[in-house]
Amino acid sequence: MRRVSLSWVLVMSIFDKFSLQGKVAIVTGGNRGIGKAIALGFAEAGAMVAIVARDEKKNQETLAELRAIGSSAIAVTANVAERSDLEAMLAAVTDELGPVDVLVNNAGIGFHADALTLDDADWRRIFDTNLDAVWMASQIVGRQMVARETGSIINSGSISGFIVNRPQWHSAYGISKAAVHHLTKSLAAEWASKGVRVNAIAPGYVKTEIANAEYDDYRHYWRDEVPMQRYATPDEIAPIALLLASDAGSFITGSVFVVDGGYTLW
Repeated sequence: MRRVSLSWVLVMSIFDKFSLQGKVAIVTGGNRGIGKAIALGFAEAGAMVAIVARDEKKNQETLAELRAIGSSAIAVTANVAERSDLEAMLAAVTDELGPVDVLVNNAGIGFHADALTLDDADWRRIFDTNLDAVWMASQIVGRQMVARETGSIINSGSISGFIVNRPQWHSAYGISKAAVHHLTKSLAAEWASKGVRVNAIAPGYVKTEIANAEYDDYRHYWRDEVPMQRYATPDEIAPIALLLASDAGSFITGSVFVVDGGYTLW
């Protein structure tokens, strides 16, 4: 009988490739909705998780849930649209948990507005959070990742970056997300040889705990016209983030993953 070397037996299984054991992950906007689902999913996969958001009370509530899973988690109260806050965030996370392996740029805002009446302040507010914050966080954390020649950055895009939504108008939001998609591809190309992967997730309509009455008012367009005939839930987005964060996605960079129940097929 042929003997099999132990070195050949102890090969990483496909499940092991999804592990984040010993990894440090930052999730901005990680105290609610999709960001919270991603943070909890990462914690279940073994990561040490830092959630970053402005609402300190929600931060503490989510932190308790992360620690209940067993994660060495921390919460950082910060405004991601401020470079100084992001610099302080990286310093705090590195000091308490270690160098960052995964950055999820999830924080974002959106509102409906007609293009003819949208004022400059609201335009700037959208781009400050949805685009500028993603750029600054990627640059700040990316410097550390490139120096270590390892890391994964995951940006929150949207189907709104590909299509014009209806019946509501929110051109500024869609434009900001289209820019995030291209930012993702640009950084992925520039940092691929440095060991840093950059990808994005473009969800369709996701019903979160903060979803408002518009989900009922517009359900014909937002739910009934989806081939799968329903909304997504945050925990259906989180596994895609885990794929992109882990060794399971080691050959994926510059991709924008559409998770929309088929909405953009029509």
